[in-house]
Amino acid sequence: MLTIYHNPRCSKSREALQLLQQQQQPLQVVEYLKNPPTAAELEQLLVKLGITARQLLRSKEAEYQQLGLADTSLSEQQLIAAMVAQPKLIERPIVVNGERAVIGRPLTNVLSLLP
Repeated sequence: MLTIYHNPRCSKSREALQLLQQQQQPLQVVEYLKNPPTAAELEQLLVKLGITARQLLRSKEAEYQQLGLADTSLSEQQLIAAMVAQPKLIERPIVVNGERAVIGRPLTNVLSLLP
């Protein structure tokens, strides 16, 4: 089953969801702003994505500046904790298929997960 971490207010997230729905595959939609992932879930996502917590952060969000997240001395756990507390900081959309995941920017990334 495919899973999309979705923000309905984001055009890229809506495009990715539409693409996935057109595939008529079983799909779980997680509105991560309403149901934020736990630190453990984020850690699993990062492994599947093959990236660091810093690479998953949306650095243009006001919260990024307010929380001082540009500080390079912050640990992975501190950055993950910030994303759990402020899920708006998580890059979107994230699409997961089994042990693999991609950030759906550009949208063609999502196609690489489809069977």
